[in-house]
Amino acid sequence: MSKLFTSESVTAGHPDKVADQISDAILDAMLEQDPDSRVACETMVSTGMVVVAGEITTKAYVDIPSVVRNTIKDIGYTDPKTGFDYENCAVLISLDEQSPDISQGVSEGEGLHKEQGAGDQGLMFGYACNETCEVMPVSIVLAHIMTRRLAEEMAKGSVEWLRPDGKSQVTVEYGDDDKPVRVHTVVVSTQHTDDVEYEEIKKWVTDCIILPSIPEDLKDDEIIIHVNPTGKFVTGGPKGDCGLTGRKIIVDTYGGVGRHGGGAFSGKDPSKVDRSASYMARFIAKNLVAAEAAEKCEVQLAYAIGVADPVSVLVNTFGTGKVDDEYLGRVVQMIFNLTPSAIIEYLDLKRPIYRETAKNGHFGKVDFPWEKLDTIIIEDIRKFIDDK
Repeated sequence: MSKLFTSESVTAGHPDKVADQISDAILDAMLEQDPDSRVACETMVSTGMVVVAGEITTKAYVDIPSVVRNTIKDIGYTDPKTGFDYENCAVLISLDEQSPDISQGVSEGEGLHKEQGAGDQGLMFGYACNETCEVMPVSIVLAHIMTRRLAEEMAKGSVEWLRPDGKSQVTVEYGDDDKPVRVHTVVVSTQHTDDVEYEEIKKWVTDCIILPSIPEDLKDDEIIIHVNPTGKFVTGGPKGDCGLTGRKIIVDTYGGVGRHGGGAFSGKDPSKVDRSASYMARFIAKNLVAAEAAEKCEVQLAYAIGVADPVSVLVNTFGTGKVDDEYLGRVVQMIFNLTPSAIIEYLDLKRPIYRETAKNGHFGKVDFPWEKLDTIIIEDIRKFIDDK
């Protein structure tokens, strides 16, 4: 029996993603001057307004309103007629220092434990599968490709009626062997000016965005396509919908495949395990799949605030593992140092690399350190499997 699975993506101009990018642009600006910055930056965007709030402790001096406006400009909100643009929006800022009670738990030599501990309690998941070269589920990969194409066309300015806000949704049909066999349904909604006919939008989106994004082996004449299903998408961006940091966590991760711990990533420095441990869990899962320990793999890490070592490590291969999951969990703990300080050092996370994570997902893009394959680690995993 076949089954259908659906994932969605949003463009860089979606209001929630505008908020994510602003938060991560502020984080990057802090880390560029002070790699030890402690940042928990939340952003809300609405009609003609940006609100930045949170807790930041840093030696850096950052002109936050300029960072906000430059980010909005880069995304493409330059026209006052859209109800939100970089020159005319109000920028309100409410920032305090990090709580000293939290700080002592994540600062080496302070608190109950002398080693740098986790910035909060929580559970984090990483996932990988062999469906695509990105080692990601095919539905989220294709959804991201479509929103990325929309953003690229928007940046080029070659389509005069195109505006920054947009979404995609891809439904993939799986066969009896749980392998993807075809794309079943695609939904793409894109913001546009009021002077373009619907049929022109539908034809361009279908021919230039949707069909070129689908691999030939997953494409047939029966794909169901919906473009701007309401018939009109003129009012968009922060004027059409309030945007908040951290409200697209499934878009950020695996498109609904696997589980999510609930913590958002954007606006948080790497001392927050919501971010750094999620990246490490992905790194572990990806290298396990690359070592052919399993066809698909989910890794859970859980932490207590102020404590360095995780309170639990779990590997789930969904019945595809070469050895049992309990053994793979022990292998992970023998190979990887999972303390926050070790994760930060190994993945080199105290760098201004985060704004790029805030669009088209945090996973599946080879430039990020948690997406690298480590040949030594892969060989170690294979040795443990062979010794079993």
